Amino acid sequence: MMNIKPSAAIRKNYNEISELCKRSGEPVYLTKNGEGDLVVMDIEAFARRESMLRLRENLVAAEEGRLSGKKDYSIDEVSNMMKDAIKEVLDGQQR
Repeated sequence: MMNIKPSAAIRKNYNEISELCKRSGEPVYLTKNGEGDLVVMDIEAFARRESMLRLRENLVAAEEGRLSGKKDYSIDEVSNMMKDAIKEVLDGQQR
C-alpha cells in the first residue's frame, strides 16, 4: 500500500512519519499542492533497496557478458560470487 502524505505532515508529524517508514519498511510519498514532491524512507529500507539494485545490476552484467561470449565461470567461482552478493545484501539489511 502506498503511503501518501501532504508535505506539511513532515513538519508537523516528523516522528509519526519516521515511525511509519520504519514499521512498514515502505517509502512515504509527500505531495506539495496535490502533486508528488518527495519520497521519504527508512535508512535500512533504503540500504536494502540499494543492495538489491547493485545485485541486479551485477546479474544483468554477468548475463550480458555470457551472451556476448565472455569467459565462463566454474561452479565454485559462481558459488563464491553468489555468497558474496548475498552477504552484501544481508549486510545492507543490518545497517
